[in-house]
Amino acid sequence: MKINMEQLVAYCKQQGFVYQGSEIYGGLANAWDFGPLGVELKNNIKKAWWKRFVQENPYNVGLDSAILMNKEVWVASGHVGGFSDPLIDCKSCNTRYRADKLIEDFTNGKETGDNWPNEKLVKFIYDNNIVCPNCGKLNYTDIRKFNLMFKTTQGVIDDPASAEKNTVYLRPETAQGIFVQFKNVQRTSRRKVPFGICQVGKSFRNEITPGNFIFRVREFEQMELEFFCKPGTELEWFNYWRKYCLDFLKDLGINENDLQLRDHAKEELAFYSNGTTDIEYRFPWGFGELWGIASRTDYDLTQHQNHSGEKLDYVDPDDNSRYIPYVVEPSVGVERLFLTVLFSSYDKEQLENGEEREVLHLNPFLAPYKIAVFPLMKKFHSEKAMEVYKLLSKEYMTIYDDAANIGKRYRRMDAIGTPYCVTIDENTLNENIVTVRNRDTMAQENVKISDLVEYFRDKLSF
Repeated sequence: MKINMEQLVAYCKQQGFVYQGSEIYGGLANAWDFGPLGVELKNNIKKAWWKRFVQENPYNVGLDSAILMNKEVWVASGHVGGFSDPLIDCKSCNTRYRADKLIEDFTNGKETGDNWPNEKLVKFIYDNNIVCPNCGKLNYTDIRKFNLMFKTTQGVIDDPASAEKNTVYLRPETAQGIFVQFKNVQRTSRRKVPFGICQVGKSFRNEITPGNFIFRVREFEQMELEFFCKPGTELEWFNYWRKYCLDFLKDLGINENDLQLRDHAKEELAFYSNGTTDIEYRFPWGFGELWGIASRTDYDLTQHQNHSGEKLDYVDPDDNSRYIPYVVEPSVGVERLFLTVLFSSYDKEQLENGEEREVLHLNPFLAPYKIAVFPLMKKFHSEKAMEVYKLLSKEYMTIYDDAANIGKRYRRMDAIGTPYCVTIDENTLNENIVTVRNRDTMAQENVKISDLVEYFRDKLSF
C-alpha cells in the first residue's frame, strides 16, 4: 500500500526521520530537522552517491568548497542580476505565488514556464483562465522578479557604506565553487579533460513558495557533478551521465516504473544550454523533478574568466589545442532523493495470518540501522546479546533492543527498514549459533557468531 504526503510526514516524525524545526517555539516555516534515523539515511544516501560517482568512477574527483564566497563570484555567474523567481500576487486574497509554478501545477507539469519572459507567463495564465487556487479569482498583480539569494554581511559593520562593501551571500548552489577552483583541481589532481569534480554541500534559496514537506526547502544539500569535456563531445557525455544517473537510482531500489525522463523543449532551455533532461519521480501529487542533467556548454568558465581576468582555458596535451572546456552538470538534491527513497520503499503488507505489517523496503546500504540484535529473553540472554552487539557495531550501524516480545521487536525494525535481525537464544549459549531474520522475506537462518561479520559483508554493500 502506498503512502500519501500527510501520512509520510506523520510517519517521519513518529519514527524519528524528520521533525519540524524549532518545534517547541511554534516551528519555522519550511525548516526541518533530521532525527536519529533521518540523519543516518541522509548520510547513507550521500555515501552511496559519493561511492558511485567518485570512488568507483575513473573520471571524477571530489571537492568541498566554502559556503561563503567573494560576492563577485555571484556577479559573474549571473546570480546577482538574474537569479530570481517570477512573483505574482492575487489581488483578491493577497496570496503569493510563483507564476511559473501556477502554470506547472495547472498543466500537471506539461508546461513549466521555465525561462519564459514575464509577458508570456501572464498571457498564458489569463488565456488559460488559471484562477487563484486559494480564492478562485482571476485577478493578479503584475509579475515582479524576486532574487532568491540570502544576503548577509561579514566582519564588523559600523556604517551603511561598510555594510555594502562587506555584503556576502549564502550560496544558492554548490556549482560555482567548483568552477572557480577548476584550474587548481585540474593542476593538483593532474587530470586530463574529460574529467569531473564532485561536491556534496549545503545551499540556500529564499523560495517564494516552498512546500511539499522537504521537496522544496530554503536550506538543502546538493550532490553535484561538473563534468568538463572537449567542445563537440558534450552531447555524448550528456547521454552518458543521463544513463549513469538513471542506473544509480535503479540500483538504490527505486522502481523504474515511477521514473521518467523529461527532455526540455528548445524554448525551455537556458540560452547557454544545448540540452537538459530532468529525471522525474511519480510523487503522490504527480511527476516532479528529482534530478537535473544539463549540458551548459562553456558558459560558466567563460563568465568567470571574463569577470576575474584569470585564464581558465585548457591546453590539450594530445593535440596542443587550447579551449575552454564544455560542462555537463548532473545535480540532485539530497532531500528530494531522501523523500523519493521513502516513498519508493514504504509499504503496508497483509500477512497470511491476517495481520498488517508496516515495512520500509530500503536498499540495505541505505538503511539507518543495518542490524538489530535481540536477546530472546532479557533475563537469560542479555549478556551474550551485548557481546554480539559489540562485535557487529564495530563494522555496521547496529541497534540493541530487548523491550517487548520478539514479534513486536521484529515489527519495529521492519517499520524503520532494518534489513536483518539477530536473535540470541539457548542455541547461542550452547553452540554459539544465532538466528538471523531477513526483513523482506521474513525467512530465518542459523549462523555461527564467528561467521557473522563476513556473512553480512556482501549483503550490506552497495
